[in-house]
Amino acid sequence: MPFEVPESWCWVKVADISSVIVYGVSESAKSEGKFKLLRITDIQDNAVNWNTVPYTDYPESKSENYILQAGDILFARTGATVGKSYLVDDAVPENAIYASYLIKVRVSNMIIPQYVKYFFESGFYWEQIANNSVGVGQPNVNGSSLGNLWVPIPPIQEQRRIVDKLVSWCLMIDKISVNQELITQQIEELRNHILNLAISGKLVAQEPRDEPAIELLKRINPIFSPTDNRHYANVPFDLPKTWQLTKLKDLCVFLSRGKSPKYSETDKTYPVFAQKCNLKDGGISLEHARFLDPTTVSKWKDVYKLQDGDILINSTGTGTVCRTRLFKTRYLNNYPFVVPDSHVSVIRLHKLISPEYAYIVLSSNASQSYMMDNLAGSTNQKELYISVLENLIFPVPPIEEQRRIVYIVKKISEYIDKIAAAL
Repeated sequence: MPFEVPESWCWVKVADISSVIVYGVSESAKSEGKFKLLRITDIQDNAVNWNTVPYTDYPESKSENYILQAGDILFARTGATVGKSYLVDDAVPENAIYASYLIKVRVSNMIIPQYVKYFFESGFYWEQIANNSVGVGQPNVNGSSLGNLWVPIPPIQEQRRIVDKLVSWCLMIDKISVNQELITQQIEELRNHILNLAISGKLVAQEPRDEPAIELLKRINPIFSPTDNRHYANVPFDLPKTWQLTKLKDLCVFLSRGKSPKYSETDKTYPVFAQKCNLKDGGISLEHARFLDPTTVSKWKDVYKLQDGDILINSTGTGTVCRTRLFKTRYLNNYPFVVPDSHVSVIRLHKLISPEYAYIVLSSNASQSYMMDNLAGSTNQKELYISVLENLIFPVPPIEEQRRIVYIVKKISEYIDKIAAAL
């Protein structure tokens, strides 16, 4: 035995405590019939929505062994879900049977089904399932191997106490899980709120000595013609007097989609930045990048080689379009350079605009909503055009305030990350 149990307990096999171990019926599901036909796919998260379970016309004269009742335990005997179990509860319809990829176990009256069900979720149970499964591509457990699984059985009174405790603990765990999901959602809302405060001039104090942003913009472009901030429609907030609204294209030294590369399947010298390099959970990785054919390197102008502070936005792809990340040269590791493919847009800003601040602006709800609302293409293939990015309204604070905003956002983000990691 794998571990010792109290003297009042004993080790038994599933077959020793079961009055029934029987496979389900090989019947086709129908929209109407005499019996509900429960299948593996109808069991989700230890629950069954009986309203969606199909029917079958199995002969009543053969149905007795397959009728389900509260307290029965069903096992998936094959496939990816092999070993998955379900305890039939009081919601089971009167005429319900089960399909052939399931095995029904009905324990004796001296055993509490809920106790056995909890055991069938334990680590030791799953070790036995793994050791007794046969087949590689399609593992399965048959009735004999299921009946030979070992179960530690306490006296029935102790079974009840164990079940009561586990029920209360599971309810507590469920509440914690719900609270964690709620906290996670609130954390994301807090992140967005911080970004919204940052780009509206409400995160840090205004310094009267700061040079107004309009002067900064004139240094970027001496012929820059300022427009009253009120001229820009649909800006969801008022800005401090020292700030200036402009379009993203007025701040960039390079704003372009990448190019379609010719790939090499053997040479691993020059990586190509693709959508998947912008990681879903944040950050950038070249781990799964493909590589340029080295004979084509000369066709790529230096301007396409990604630089520290470039902002990269996925420009196509369901579920990834508009994903925004900030590139740092440390992501290169030992690669000489990386170039973007045609599904990624590169935003390279004038040196008087903090790339970290610009990343905050482009990651904010306001900018992300603008980009998503202006995508082109069909439902399954949305595309973010460069012209949309060029005309994105960008709130520019004084350069010193940009730096203060970046510092405060970084500190708050580090604190929020610690909270998220502790969940």
